[in-house]
Amino acid sequence: MSDTPSPSGGGGPEQGSTANHTVGRFADRRDAGRRLARRLASFADLRPVVVGVSRGGVPVAAEVADRLGAPLDVIVVGRIETPWPPKLGLGAIAEGGVCVLDLELIAELHLVAEDLGSVIHREGLELTRRVRRYRAGAAAVTLSGRDVVVVDDGVATGATASAAIEAVRRSGAEVVILAVPVAPIASASAMRTVADEVVTMERPPWFVGIGDYYRSFRPVTDEEVVAHLTRDAAARRAQ
Repeated sequence: MSDTPSPSGGGGPEQGSTANHTVGRFADRRDAGRRLARRLASFADLRPVVVGVSRGGVPVAAEVADRLGAPLDVIVVGRIETPWPPKLGLGAIAEGGVCVLDLELIAELHLVAEDLGSVIHREGLELTRRVRRYRAGAAAVTLSGRDVVVVDDGVATGATASAAIEAVRRSGAEVVILAVPVAPIASASAMRTVADEVVTMERPPWFVGIGDYYRSFRPVTDEEVVAHLTRDAAARRAQ
């Protein structure tokens, strides 16, 4: 497929390579962001808002926003997992009361409402804390009527991305483009049902974990997220 997607908002085929996928291809999230930004260069004409999925998607999104000359914001998402080890992903929650759950898996595990409710409540408290920490009382960038590029450091099952996209749509986004450095073929295809367009760089037919595609994949801290948002806000005020 072409390395440069044409901005459409019409749900064209997802961009990316299913061949020559390389474990450890990206040096780190900033490197992945720069490469993804080149793939997204033609979207600059849409004057989009770039939204990073917390926390790991924010450094990637910062590079994309810089390349596109677009405002940067964050969408805070929390992963819902089983209350006992091994931790299995059951879904995700996001700002605005969004909750995306894998109901089939929940039924297979015979989880009762009390177990699930306690996990969602706990993650909801953490999500609220992080929203307050990241925004520090400042208003979110207005998404109503805008084209929005949702960026993460990768997609595994798609639950986190789905929750982020739903939150962005509830905020009034006109067109939602999901852009990630890596996503397995099945997940990338599934994301086309929730995003208007999907842009990837790597779409491996088999998949172990997002971190395998990075030579450095250390956790992103709250302080780093705040630093990216603060720098972007300062740059926009100076314009």
